[in-house]
Amino acid sequence: MRATSSNAASRGSVRNKSKPTRSALYRDVVFCLILLSAGGYFSFSALQGDYGLFRRIQIEDKEAQLRTQLAEISAEVTEMENKTRRMSAEFLDLELLDEQARRILVYVRHDDIFIK
Repeated sequence: MRATSSNAASRGSVRNKSKPTRSALYRDVVFCLILLSAGGYFSFSALQGDYGLFRRIQIEDKEAQLRTQLAEISAEVTEMENKTRRMSAEFLDLELLDEQARRILVYVRHDDIFIK
């Protein structure tokens, strides 16, 4: 029984450790609050910030719009280059010249049929 009583005495000393002081408890709470605040800030920045997920989605959408606009403008430029080449001195398309003159000058020949 002596062995058990000595164990009980040693266990009792372990149980009787001093409790943390209030300042240590406050320090731990403040530390946890700082960690939670920092985690919240970084999570918010990862979603809403200048380089966040939502901003990336906006940029990708804008890129798609600009690529569509580029394709439309490129088609217009190609068409204008074709018309310019056809109106040049080296390659004069009389049909195109006649069409442009009629449209700009509102010119109608006597054998044309005019429909309003």
